[in-house]
Order: sequence, then structure tokens, then C-alpha cells
Amino acid sequence: MPAEYPPVRKEIVVEAPPERAFRVFTDRFDQWWPREHHIGQAPLARAVLEPGVGGRFYEIGTDGSECNWGKVLVWEPPRRLVIAWQLNPEWTYDPNLITELELRFTAVGPLQTKVELEHRNMERFGEKAVATREGLASEQGWGGLLLLYAKEAAEEKTHA
Repeated sequence: MPAEYPPVRKEIVVEAPPERAFRVFTDRFDQWWPREHHIGQAPLARAVLEPGVGGRFYEIGTDGSECNWGKVLVWEPPRRLVIAWQLNPEWTYDPNLITELELRFTAVGPLQTKVELEHRNMERFGEKAVATREGLASEQGWGGLLLLYAKEAAEEKTHA
């Protein structure tokens, strides 16, 4: 792989055992996903990550419209999740484009989990690969999103 297209790698330790950490990332995805991160014309009403291999990854707008983001490729609770990310550099759904978003959940204590995120296949973004990778690696990208997720994982025990 060319050096200019390395995967985006982020990791965070969340205050939750692996089962809860996985569940918050998947079942409670809509609870921590920011409303401004959407691709549809209408404001985001709900972000959905359906469980299981083949599950849809998509948004529902306030007008009821749906916009696909991708699909689940690997579903191994509470250890591993791989999603086909099918958004192109213009942030529109492309059924012919797949970059992979992998998450690994590893216990580092009885109530803590290390979550490792890797978004790979950046070269598939073509001539916009470097700029798209920079955006995904930024604090407005996966860095900031993982902080929102970690906050929800730590607070989820009070919501259950």
C-alpha cells in the first residue's frame, strides 16, 4: 500500500466492560452519533446500525427519507465489528465503493475496554484519498466521534 494511504487508526479506553462497549457502539449508535453528521437533505432524525452480517448502516431524515451509509460485514459481539463504509469523498452513498471500518473491543480491566478503530482502503477514494483520509483522521472525524462514543459508553449504565 502506498505510504500516503495508510489506514486511519484510533483507539480509546472506555469505562465499560466489552459487552456494554460493543452494545453502545451498535445498539445505541443513534444516542452518541452527532446530528450534524448526515448526508441526506433533511436533518438527521436517526442513525441506524442493524445487527448481524448484512445489517444496514444508514440514516433516517426528519422527513422520513433514508440514506444508506454501508452494511455490516463482520458481527462478532463483543469482540469485533467490520462495516463496509460506502460513502465517497463527496459524502454520498456509492454502492460500488467499499472502504472498511473495523472495531475491536478488548477488555483491559473488569470495567474498561480498549476500542481500536481502523478505517482502511483509503486508496479506493482515488484522487481524493489523501484529503478524505485527513478528514476521517481529524477531530471532526473518528477522533471526535470516539470521544462522543466513550462518553455514552460510560454513561450508558445510568440509562439501562
